[in-house]
Amino acid sequence: MVSQSSCVVVTGFGPFRQHLVNSSWEAVKELSKLGLGTDMDVQLRTLQLPVDYREVKQRVTRIWKDFQPQLAVHVGVHTSAKAIFLEQCGRNHGYQDGNIRGFRPEGGVCLPGGPEVIVSRVSMKAVCKRVAIEDVEVTFSGDAGRYICDYAYYLSLHHGNGHVALIHVPPLPHWFPASLLGKALQVIIQEMLEQVGKPKLKARIAEN
Repeated sequence: MVSQSSCVVVTGFGPFRQHLVNSSWEAVKELSKLGLGTDMDVQLRTLQLPVDYREVKQRVTRIWKDFQPQLAVHVGVHTSAKAIFLEQCGRNHGYQDGNIRGFRPEGGVCLPGGPEVIVSRVSMKAVCKRVAIEDVEVTFSGDAGRYICDYAYYLSLHHGNGHVALIHVPPLPHWFPASLLGKALQVIIQEMLEQVGKPKLKARIAEN
């Protein structure tokens, strides 16, 4: 098991609907090449999640059981976005859209009996104010959309005691190349780690 103080898990999603190439996973792959920066004493693990409620539930649970990360960052695609959105909270109800296999959670609920909203311990508004990425707008959002991204976020917030972020990126190739999205993720996650008090030394990178 990886020590909580030395691991960050970043996930992207696989293909769904017309998005045969999911920009979230392409961005995460670019991040895995870059790492989190030479002064960050953290191991980066990148994982792909399928667009499947049941699989996501199992895999998010395993992320927190197996890795106990300092921070988990889930990256999803916002199909109509022209900017990068940092989502502040995950919501428990309203999951009515079927996944790639037509399945939807019973009652549209993520976690029966859970709170309606779980808020990240990362201040997304503060991150938005502090990061500057050329040619890329980074903005705050308070509603992640009630699909697989929001579902994964809520579950991860529950398991990770709020040490979680959800980043929505635009689709490819309409607005930004994957390389620029990867660089944007690096800058954003560096700032998030500053918030959660991450020490700085040398990066170690691992990809599953």
